[in-house]
Amino acid sequence: MKVIILLGDGMSDEPNADLGGKTPLQVAATPNMDKMAQSGQVGLARTVPDGLPPGSDVANLSVFGYDPRDCYTGRSPLEAISMGVSLGPDDVAFRMNLVTLRPHGGKLFMEDFSAGHIGSEESHQLLATLQAELGDHRFEFHPGVGYRHLVVWRGGKDTMTATPPHDITGKQVIDYLPTGEGANELINLMNAAQMVLHTHPVNRQRIERDECAANSIWLWGHGKTPKLVPYQKKFGLSGAVISAVDLIKGIGRCAGLDIVNVPGVTGYIDTNYQGKAEAALAALQDHDFVYVHVEAPDEASHSGNLQHKLQAIEDFDRLVVGTVLAGLDRFEDVRVLCCPDHPTPVKLMTHTSDAVPFVIYRPDQRAGNGAQCYDEGAAKGTGLIVEGSHLMELLTA
Repeated sequence: MKVIILLGDGMSDEPNADLGGKTPLQVAATPNMDKMAQSGQVGLARTVPDGLPPGSDVANLSVFGYDPRDCYTGRSPLEAISMGVSLGPDDVAFRMNLVTLRPHGGKLFMEDFSAGHIGSEESHQLLATLQAELGDHRFEFHPGVGYRHLVVWRGGKDTMTATPPHDITGKQVIDYLPTGEGANELINLMNAAQMVLHTHPVNRQRIERDECAANSIWLWGHGKTPKLVPYQKKFGLSGAVISAVDLIKGIGRCAGLDIVNVPGVTGYIDTNYQGKAEAALAALQDHDFVYVHVEAPDEASHSGNLQHKLQAIEDFDRLVVGTVLAGLDRFEDVRVLCCPDHPTPVKLMTHTSDAVPFVIYRPDQRAGNGAQCYDEGAAKGTGLIVEGSHLMELLTA
């Protein structure tokens, strides 16, 4: 048996007045996902358990087949594992975004949670300077991809509250600074980073090009190292993970899965969609399971860009889903799950906890459970609702 999961991060949405009261999934051209729905099993999955935040960490753990209530410790420790950064039992990892803050009327506002989707080449120069100027035996700065990076606090605190920067676009940041034990030290570090970044040559050049300056850091998603039951032990499957982001790679590493790196993946609408799909088919030759994660729809939603979200969904359907479906004939017994992890409504520019539409497809299956297309309404219409952490059981039954 071969199993493949195709996940479009944040694809699910809410009815949008700009789309005539329809969702992006209902408007976008998705012939390949519609084909899967017509002969597959369609329903809604609750990927975010009650009481947990609707983050990609929680929701993807569910889709992988883990109950986040049993294993979730925070987002950044998973990213640290992906980046090869070792954490001791008392060390705390933080996601560190490079962001753009905008002063206005003596206050600071979150202008861009990604510093204009700054690239890795420039951001790594900024991280090197931050480590040289501010790094010490307690705080370490580790470069990631694009605007997404890591701070490790050796022997740090992990009980404070921190807000994701993509939740506060356009809002005054003083209302969303970390709170709780240890928060003052984080705020001091963020303030010191602003001083370092303000005069950095990379930011001067970005301003000259009329691009967003990465003039601050934002710390969030903290936690200590989690423990996951290895996939081979839990499901009896060998597997591989394909993603542009360290969070998903970190889940994969924790689960004992191989990481397949694909050239040209960016985590945005310019990513190498087809390269991911082709790599997935190749990985499925010598693995039982492959998890393909595409970040672009989520990033478009966080930016409030409806046209980019529609484009990301259509590219995902055509270049990822379509390519995979066309290559399934080389496998005898194969099952495909296609779904988002969580909704990311464009109007809200952040995640919600609502159930997401899923479709389970087998090439030899001829009759579905009533859906004629793949979207939120069609999934609700089937009446099938499952816990997200049970999707793998349904897929492999």
